[in-house]
Amino acid sequence: MLSFLRRLLFSTAGKFIALALLVVIAIAFALGDVMHLGQSGAPAGGALVQVGDAKVTEQELRARIKSAFERVRQEQQMLDMTQFVNSGGFDQVLEQVINSLVIEQFAQQQGMAVSKASVDGEIASIPAFQGIDGRFDQAKFDQLLAREGITADQLRADVRRETLNQWLIAPTLTGVEVPSKLALPYASLLLERRKGTVGFVPLSAIDPGKAPTDAEVKAFYDRNATRYTLPERRVIRYAIVAPSRFAAVSKATDAEIADAYKQKAAEYAPSTKRSLTQLVVADQKMAEGIAAKVKAGASLSDAAKAAGLQASTVDSADKATLARDTSQAIADAAFAAQQGALVGPLRSPLGWHIVRVEKVTQVPGKTLAQVRGTLAEEIAKRKEAEALADLRAKIDGAVGDNATFDEAVAEAKVEAKTTDPLFADGRTMDSGQAQPDPAIAQIAQGGFAMDASDDPQLIPIGQDGGFALIKTERVIAAAPRPLADIKPRVAADLIRDRQLQGARKAAAAILAEVNKGTPIADAMRKSGLRLPPLQPLDASRAQLAQMGQQLPPPVRLMFSMAEKKAKMTEAPQGAGYFIIWLDQIERGDAKGNDALIQQTRGQLGQILGNEFAEQFVAALRKSVGVKRNEAAIAQLKAQLAGRASAD
Repeated sequence: MLSFLRRLLFSTAGKFIALALLVVIAIAFALGDVMHLGQSGAPAGGALVQVGDAKVTEQELRARIKSAFERVRQEQQMLDMTQFVNSGGFDQVLEQVINSLVIEQFAQQQGMAVSKASVDGEIASIPAFQGIDGRFDQAKFDQLLAREGITADQLRADVRRETLNQWLIAPTLTGVEVPSKLALPYASLLLERRKGTVGFVPLSAIDPGKAPTDAEVKAFYDRNATRYTLPERRVIRYAIVAPSRFAAVSKATDAEIADAYKQKAAEYAPSTKRSLTQLVVADQKMAEGIAAKVKAGASLSDAAKAAGLQASTVDSADKATLARDTSQAIADAAFAAQQGALVGPLRSPLGWHIVRVEKVTQVPGKTLAQVRGTLAEEIAKRKEAEALADLRAKIDGAVGDNATFDEAVAEAKVEAKTTDPLFADGRTMDSGQAQPDPAIAQIAQGGFAMDASDDPQLIPIGQDGGFALIKTERVIAAAPRPLADIKPRVAADLIRDRQLQGARKAAAAILAEVNKGTPIADAMRKSGLRLPPLQPLDASRAQLAQMGQQLPPPVRLMFSMAEKKAKMTEAPQGAGYFIIWLDQIERGDAKGNDALIQQTRGQLGQILGNEFAEQFVAALRKSVGVKRNEAAIAQLKAQLAGRASAD
């Protein structure tokens, strides 16, 4: 069974990251990052890629990339399409699409097929398409697909491909057994320990030099334009409709309050609540025996325990609820009995009930005056919700009839506003790191999900049923901030860069001395700089595996060095340079450590399975045949990255 929001990771290097095809259902492609294993040549019919008999069109690839981009932006709100493409997103999505089609084409060649009933059953099991009763909801299905701009046939095709992918790829990932002798040296590596010393050349030890000239600042700015590039911003027109808009016309009248009170007469009438102790027994004779013991003086709880059972308590039960949970006859008997009386055994579908009335509480009724405020509030909220729904339907209908933003706003008589240029998280240039207004943040999120050419859209606002009509008015592409606005910052960055280069030069000189045989302490002193004292390093390879990226860079580098050698590496955030001297390697020996060997066997089995899967897909690509129109692909990539026009 395919899982919702599933991601398949097929290697420790991050290969084969599964691409979720749809934002809502997130059905994954697998083996997505096997790069450039296909055959060369141009596809037929103007397609970007031809995989066997299947084609990848520009429209389809655009849609896939946009979908992937929107998902990533849910976690990285400041990301724009240019950054997504330049960071490899375009290539990854393209390769995932190709590999999915390769697997599908190969499966078809081998006569493999997924039945429509199987696909539909898989779709029906996706929680996003289920109603509150846990069953498939056709209306919800249609609504979600319409919102994502895909058809049911496209969804079925994605599910079918994923199923074929599971059939073909999963066997290569599982069942790989690694002998203990092969795992032993790798397990021993985890027990290896290394000791050394680290020196540090911080920026503060380097003379910043003279103040940079305007020409130097300008040249540095030009070389580092991406450092000062603002993410994409958008100007969005919007009109918010909140329930409070209808507060004045939604006030409850005296007649409505009186009618509501009448409809809830049973709820507000005097009633009786009873606290009960109850025991349900499957056998009638056993139930009669327990009841006899209780009538003889034993408590119902003690009599139940003696029979290996446990009684339950029901506090402040009303008759209707008790009848629903047991039977009408049991409820009638329990509410007719006096306090302290024993009722039963009486039969229900659950078994034989023995009920003891522990407490009888008389609940007085409520007058109209007592509940008037509550009823008035309930009526007002209901009327507000109805008016809100009516106006939403009116605006939605107008947009559906191709009304413009201005026409829809005018017809609905709501106030239209225009945002300042917004980043994807709702902030503006002037707001800094301050959190944006929640409503504006939602408007920004909706606006960034649209193209400037899209029709106006309705989006929810807040948690009270409010909504907004939005339209992306203008897209401001990512671009460097003007030098005049950030000149002091650029000058400071230039000075810091000078110091970083100086720190690198000094660290390189120290490194050279150490590798010639000079003790690291002496080499640090010979630099003539005021440097922090040396620090000892002592760690095991197991710590390296456990801490991962949290491990300090010098410790991580120490495990890729030869003994009695030195290396250097840049400190995080450009704070300077480390020089690491590896003094000693203590070899590990995992002989007799069965738990560690077994763990290593499992990890090596996964790695080998990943390798088998990679080679299998490579072979499938050669067998099926992949032809790429590299010129068209490059043009689309450039367009999405903002480096070329749509022409």
